[in-house]
Amino acid sequence: MSILERLKANNRTVLEMQLGILGIGILFQLGSLPWPGDRLARAASLFLGCALAFAAVRHMFVTLDRALDLDEKSAQKAIYQGYLFRYVTAILVLILVALTKWLSPLLTFLGYMSLKATAYLQPLTHKLCNAIFHETDPEPEPEPSEPSQAENSEERTESE
Repeated sequence: MSILERLKANNRTVLEMQLGILGIGILFQLGSLPWPGDRLARAASLFLGCALAFAAVRHMFVTLDRALDLDEKSAQKAIYQGYLFRYVTAILVLILVALTKWLSPLLTFLGYMSLKATAYLQPLTHKLCNAIFHETDPEPEPEPSEPSQAENSEERTESE
């Protein structure tokens, strides 16, 4: 099985989010190069934050996928528990990073926040994945019960 086939087998949105996190992580790494100080500690801090963001995306997918099979009240509870787990994990990791005195909690947090920036950049990563996989998005079609735009414009001209 080729790498592209394996990537296609995964959930597409998760892949797009993780590609965005990777891209933003690389940009942050390049942006931190001119700073004086320990480059290895900066790189490790950003890498840890991005790895945490990767895990959070995967955990969100699994939590939401499981919640879809539950009734409404149980689904809300499962989603809330998943949310709490992700944030408690992020806080614990940041506390541990702060206690090491070698890694930077600020850069680790910045790496984790790449998850938020990636959510806004997801349309771009979607287009990138379409280019990589040689795919196009399907054209939306109206539901059979909905009148088409041509019918709507004809009805408007007749009523005027």
